[in-house]
Amino acid sequence: MLDSLDATLLARFQFAFTVSFHIVFPAFSIGLASYLAVLEGLWLWTKERVYLELFDFWKTIFAVAFGMGVVSGIVMSYQFGTNWSVFSDKVGPIIGPLMGYEVMTAFFLEAGFLGVMLFGRNRVGPGLHFFATLMVAIGTLISATWILSANSWMQTPVGFAKHANGQFIPVDWWAIIFNPSFPYRLVHMVLAAYLTTALVVGAVGAFHLIRRTAPVRARKMLSMAMWMVTIVAPIQIFAGDEHGLNTLEHQPVKIMAMEGHYESHPDGAPLILFGIPNEKENRIDYAIQIPKLSSLILKHDLNAPLNGLDTVPVDRRPPVFIVFWSFRIMVGLGFAMLGLGLFSLYCRWKGSFTHNTWFHCAALIMGPMGFVAVLAGWVTTEVGRQPYTVYGELLTIDSVSPISAPAVASSLIAFITVYFFVFGAGVFYILRLMARLPRDPMPELVDGPLRTAGINPGLAQQEKSHGH
Repeated sequence: MLDSLDATLLARFQFAFTVSFHIVFPAFSIGLASYLAVLEGLWLWTKERVYLELFDFWKTIFAVAFGMGVVSGIVMSYQFGTNWSVFSDKVGPIIGPLMGYEVMTAFFLEAGFLGVMLFGRNRVGPGLHFFATLMVAIGTLISATWILSANSWMQTPVGFAKHANGQFIPVDWWAIIFNPSFPYRLVHMVLAAYLTTALVVGAVGAFHLIRRTAPVRARKMLSMAMWMVTIVAPIQIFAGDEHGLNTLEHQPVKIMAMEGHYESHPDGAPLILFGIPNEKENRIDYAIQIPKLSSLILKHDLNAPLNGLDTVPVDRRPPVFIVFWSFRIMVGLGFAMLGLGLFSLYCRWKGSFTHNTWFHCAALIMGPMGFVAVLAGWVTTEVGRQPYTVYGELLTIDSVSPISAPAVASSLIAFITVYFFVFGAGVFYILRLMARLPRDPMPELVDGPLRTAGINPGLAQQEKSHGH
C-alpha cells in the first residue's frame, strides 16, 4: 500500500508537519522574550514588586517553550539531508551560510545569556541581569531575521547565478539577504509573534480573573496584553496589506490563488469574501463577493485590471483550495484581534475592564488564536509558492531526494507518534504552569546563615531547651 503513495507528497507533508510544530514555539518565545525584558525593565524603574513576580512566572514558561523550539528545529533540519538532499545540494551555497549566520549570531547569543537570565538574579547585579534578558530578547529577533531572510530569498530569489551543474551561486550577498520580500516578511512575522504572545498573556490573566485568583497580577497581565493587542493589531493589518502588495509584484500567481481569481478581470476584480474553490471547473462556487473591491485594495483603482489563473498553466498553479481558505483564516483572525483590542478599550472607558465577564471570556477564547493565525499565514506563504521551492527557479519535484515512498512514510509515522507524545506533554506542562498562581520570587530571608546540609543539631537542642 505504501508503494502506491507519492514520495514527494509525503516528504512535503512530513516537512509541513514538523515545521508546524516548530513554528509555534519561536513565535511564542520571540514575543515572550521581549515581554520579559519589558517586565524586568519596569521593575527596575518603578520597583513595583508585581513586575518581578510576573517576570519569574513567565520566565519558567519561556524556558520550556524555548527548549521545545530548539529540539523541534533540530529535528526539522535533518530533513534537508534525508528528504530534500537535491534541494540542499542546489541551494546550499546560499541557504547554508544564512542558516550558519543564524547559529553563530542569534543562537550563541541566546545560549550565552539564557542561563544568566534564568538562574543568575542572585549571582549578578540587577543591571547585568537585565542586560542578559535584553540579550536573549535581541537574540530571538536576530534569529528571526536570518531565518526569514533565507525563506524570503526562496520566495523572491535575487543576487545569484546558476552554475552549469544547476547550483545557485551567490553573486551579491546584500541583495540575497535584503531580497525584495524580506522587509515585509520580517515585520509581519515579528508583529505576529508579539500579537501571539500578547493573546496568551491576556488569556492567562483573564483565566485567573475568572477564577478570582491573584487579582493584582492577573489585572496587570491582562492590561499589558490588551494594550499590546490594541496597538499592534491595526499596525499588523497595515503591514499585511503592504506585504500583499509586495507579493502581487513578485508572486502574482500566489495572489490569484489567495483571492480565488480563476478568471482575469480587465475592468476591475471583485473581492471574494467566501466561497468554495472548484478546481475541476476553475471557479468559486457559492461565491459571496463585493464587485471591484479587490482591484481597489491591490491596485487602489476600482477599474484596474487583474489577471487570473486562466493566464497560468495548470501545472504551475498552487493548490487554490488550501491557499484560499488559509488566507481567509489568517485575515479573519487578524480582524478578530482588532475587535478584541477595541472591546478592551470600551471596557476601560466604562470602568469594567477587571470585572466584565464577557470580555474576560473573549480574551480567554482568543488565547490560542495567535498560533492559529501564524500557522494559517505560514500555509498561505509556503503552499502559495508551489510548485516551486525556489520561486520560478527550482521545482519542488526536482528538489526531493531519490528516496522511496515507504521510507518517507515510515519516518513520517514515527515523527507523528513521537511528536504528539513529547510535545503534547510539553504543552500540557506549559498549561499547568499557566494555571498556577504567580509566586513571590523573593521570600523573606531568615535571620542567620542558610544550612543546606540539614537541621543543625546544636541549634535544635538549644531551641528545645528554650521551649522548656
